[in-house]
Amino acid sequence: MATSRGRSSHVWLGTETGILKGVDLSKKCATNHTDISTLSRDQEICCLCWGDDDERQVVLGCRNGTVKTFDSESATFVSERDCSGGDGPFSGIALWDSALVTCRRSGLLKVWKEDESENVEVNVGAEVWRMRARADKRHVVATGGRENDLKIWDLQRPEEPIFRAKNVRNDWLDLRVAVWIRDLQFMPGTEKLVTCTAHHQVRIYDPSCPQRRPVFETTFDEYPLTAVSIMSSQNQVVIGNTHGSMAIIDLRKSKGSVSGALKGQAGSVTCIQCHPSLPLVASCGLDRYLRIHNLDTRKMYQKVYLKSRLNCLLFTSKDYLEEAEEEQTALPKEDATNEDDLWATMEEIVECKASKKTNTKSTTVLTKKHKLSVKKAMPTVSKKNRAAN
Repeated sequence: MATSRGRSSHVWLGTETGILKGVDLSKKCATNHTDISTLSRDQEICCLCWGDDDERQVVLGCRNGTVKTFDSESATFVSERDCSGGDGPFSGIALWDSALVTCRRSGLLKVWKEDESENVEVNVGAEVWRMRARADKRHVVATGGRENDLKIWDLQRPEEPIFRAKNVRNDWLDLRVAVWIRDLQFMPGTEKLVTCTAHHQVRIYDPSCPQRRPVFETTFDEYPLTAVSIMSSQNQVVIGNTHGSMAIIDLRKSKGSVSGALKGQAGSVTCIQCHPSLPLVASCGLDRYLRIHNLDTRKMYQKVYLKSRLNCLLFTSKDYLEEAEEEQTALPKEDATNEDDLWATMEEIVECKASKKTNTKSTTVLTKKHKLSVKKAMPTVSKKNRAAN
């Protein structure tokens, strides 16, 4: 059931069961914002995005093709839109002014405008696993997937992509390297993008240079990577894979290096998002836990069990650490005089020392000695005197 706790939530999560969950990290409590009685399997939440710049509204894309908007102030769903078309789950959703941008696994990218006659459809290729919009230019989106290499599209001119990545050279056996992009992110303030693949590769592309191949590439572990997020410093990224391993990759070195590991995951990582200002990163996965790690100490900061498998999350940009401190300082202070009066009225309790147990053995010895001394002090009487008496 939806409650007024929505406005205090710091992390929003979408689940396989179709429940939108809000987590208040300062109180370590979670709230369901979906009517559980009306849930069905086809309402699985595949992706999330913000509905406004104030992060008051959350937009969620469901497997059945519906897109819902949740308002955290009123803690209610304010709109629901049928965005059917194409096959498979949503690979990504985004907002561009008043228009809604959706992309399905089958490769149908569609711009839904207020006037349906102005809707735009773009075929970005089959097996699209991720679509993301650029934060400072919402009309620019990137797509990528299985055997569908990175493409960047300008939705104002959607006829052809403005950038089409080229696959890397053949390996040392002269075999073609497979392509499977699982996640991607635009690097803020630049033209660059970072991607992670199902073949445990981390790559950076720079559309501003003539090279269409990656300008940076490194590998991590031997399992498919599923999620990537850029840290606020933009020199490092956090990645996660299907075996629950999370690591920080330093992008400043030519071949990259692992700066540290973030431990605690027990299942496949499905989504990672770094806080824009705090040294924190939120992650979720199939083990049903939301985890917050400190990027400076590499230690787990918080962990919340949410009962359902988690697909995606949104980390608010507000500083909840300062909010917790303000709440602590806002608590009324107790009056010192009242406390003294309370102590004065309390009855004084005097502790009595426990009596020592007597040593029966030593007492017995003393009694025998006393009897012997008494016998010695008594005058001796002979047997003859006894008979005469």
